[in-house]
Amino acid sequence: MYENQADQLLASVLTQLFEHSDILITKLVPELLQSIQDTPLVITDPADALIKRAIAIIHAWNVDDQAQFIIAHPRIGQNKQLSALSAKEQSGGLSATTTVDTPPEVLKRLEHLNTCYERVYPGLRYITFVNGRTRAAIAREMEDKLQLGHPLESYPDGPPLNEPVAESLNCVAKNSEEWTNELKRAVDDVGKIAKSRQNTVALGL
Repeated sequence: MYENQADQLLASVLTQLFEHSDILITKLVPELLQSIQDTPLVITDPADALIKRAIAIIHAWNVDDQAQFIIAHPRIGQNKQLSALSAKEQSGGLSATTTVDTPPEVLKRLEHLNTCYERVYPGLRYITFVNGRTRAAIAREMEDKLQLGHPLESYPDGPPLNEPVAESLNCVAKNSEEWTNELKRAVDDVGKIAKSRQNTVALGL
């Protein structure tokens, strides 16, 4: 899989910063390694320079490859098959082994909001820099993005948590300006997540 030790090291670092994906291994690693060989990273802060270089390369990809890259990140509210760093981030910054009791109604709402988002923005996944916020706060952010109400605020006496029906929402056309802007925002937020991780990842640079 890897041509040399440099490829393997870079793949390990990027997987921790960005989450594992096939396109990270097959496309980002060789392109970033070639870029570093052509123009070495800034010595004063190689970790920050590495992330910025990687995000710039990803932004230059076609939209299908960019979308494939961002969906490597887990959905907000997902509890299974999380990396240690994703688990920590989704727990509001607590340790990955700390049990965080997110109210079941919040998880239910997030599951529905993920379905709605992926209906509105086909081929994308909602990505956001959590930055210590609760899952309930992220649910509200997603509702604002989708221009939906906030039923959690009046739970259990308010509207059902699975409204509106996802199929009733209008889809944003793939490759439209709105869709590509949302893709760009997601890639940028992946970069913010990576920067928040850089102090906990052994970069070996």
